[in-house]
Amino acid sequence: MEHSVPRSGRPINGMSVDVEDWFQVGAFEGTIARAAWDTLETRVEANCDRVLALFDAAGIRATFFTLGIVAARHPAMLRRIAAQGHEIASHGWDHQRVHTLDARSFADDLRRTAGLLESTCGQAVVGYRAPSFSIDARTPWAHEILAEQGYRYSSSVAPVAHDHYGWRAAPRFAFRPVAHSPLIEVPVTTAEFAGLRFAAGGGGFFRVLPYALARWAIKRVNERDARPAAFYFHPWEIDPDQPRVPGAKLRSRLRHYTGLAEMEGKLGRLAGEFAWGRYDDLAAREALALA
Repeated sequence: MEHSVPRSGRPINGMSVDVEDWFQVGAFEGTIARAAWDTLETRVEANCDRVLALFDAAGIRATFFTLGIVAARHPAMLRRIAAQGHEIASHGWDHQRVHTLDARSFADDLRRTAGLLESTCGQAVVGYRAPSFSIDARTPWAHEILAEQGYRYSSSVAPVAHDHYGWRAAPRFAFRPVAHSPLIEVPVTTAEFAGLRFAAGGGGFFRVLPYALARWAIKRVNERDARPAAFYFHPWEIDPDQPRVPGAKLRSRLRHYTGLAEMEGKLGRLAGEFAWGRYDDLAAREALALA
């Protein structure tokens, strides 16, 4: 059976936004304490409004994987996102990676976040993305808990080898991680060439490297693999004027700040060259293909 390919033959790729502020990212977790978050300038709402305008101009409906702590601080923003036809999904409460939690803490984090998101935006939360794609070989219990809590899909796995995250042995495309459960895992997109596999689903890869490479990778997945791409980015990635964190490691600063000024334009090009939709719709099509 074909996977997420409409009658036109053009795959409908998944577009997503990981809604977190500039200081809540993994790159700065060793530099900026969570206790300091309430003292820092918040820029996520203005940046999300720019993302919404970009999507509206392109006619895209996307999925916003949102931190509970952001939703609690910006409820009107969350309601605007939902009112414009986008999906609200969970990104956990405060960006703690799954492998830093035990099973009980993870379950509590899921319940707390979904409860707040649902009561704020009026949508049922059926999707989850782990902070920093942190469901991996160290957390074999995480998918089981998601299934127990009734999630329809997760997009929490990066099937690559990376110093920040990754589960190289995981499947590249949608799979069922729990036996006898309808839960679908939709890994972030990777591309393969000459026996090598590399990240191709957005974020730093898309922001830092030339647009032509990302375009080639997504086209290759759509045409050679006949599969939809699963793409993501963050609101802070279109904000070149955000504060700098001089105490962070050089590698973290390079990863976080490189390409910010060009990101919005690149996203506009990407929006026009490929077909995009929400992750809940993508997961539903993939579930049918796996049936």
